[in-house]
Amino acid sequence: MDKVRIDKWLWAARFYKTRSIAKQAIEGGKVHADGQRVKASKEITTGITLSIRQGWDLVEVEVLALSDQRRGADVARTLYRETEASIAKREQARVERKASNAGIHSERPNKKQRRQIHRFLREQD
Repeated sequence: MDKVRIDKWLWAARFYKTRSIAKQAIEGGKVHADGQRVKASKEITTGITLSIRQGWDLVEVEVLALSDQRRGADVARTLYRETEASIAKREQARVERKASNAGIHSERPNKKQRRQIHRFLREQD
């Protein structure tokens, strides 16, 4: 196998759950091959560097092997290798996100805390 469509490869490498989701991500500009925006029908070969945006993270991988069949996660991980720079950037971004959200609690106050808030507000008036 010399070439595989990029949407099939992304699906086989388990970056996306379905081929149609992979195609939407490619058309949305979330996948670049060697720094260029690509179409879903682009055929890739080994050695190509892909930049894949997944949520908050940008993952840069080098294609090591080709497959058009979806296999287990262990087999899928052998199809690519994430670059060291990508791993460092993702980790740094994760730490920054965690630090920026450190003082923010997204949980709702429980009954006791609500009573304390109401009591505090009454005392302020």
